[in-house]
Amino acid sequence: QLQLVESGGGLVQPGGSLRLSCAASGFTLRYYAIGWFRQAPGKEREGVSCSSNSGGITHYADSVKGRFTISRDNAKNTMYLQMNSLKPEDTAVYYCAAAPRTGACTPHEYAYWGQGTQVTVSS
Repeated sequence: QLQLVESGGGLVQPGGSLRLSCAASGFTLRYYAIGWFRQAPGKEREGVSCSSNSGGITHYADSVKGRFTISRDNAKNTMYLQMNSLKPEDTAVYYCAAAPRTGACTPHEYAYWGQGTQVTVSS
């Protein structure tokens, strides 16, 4: 059974950092495109960052460029999202996702999803 399990969300002050993790099981993550998405209350789910299966193509939303970094550890079958200089507008439920082929960094391109983890940026 293909599964993605997220961890690392929480409450952080503006300017702080968090690292989200997403462990894959039932499939080998290195052969998949990976992505992080977020959904704030009353808003549509949006792509935060995506990376091709080779890692050669990486996309970041304009709102997070220079602050967030997507990565993966193939030995651990895990993907990460390092989030620095967090802002209140980054508050959302964050989801990891995987796709068997590289496409646009949009939700409908991704078939496998984690359960979501809440990130709240507030003083």
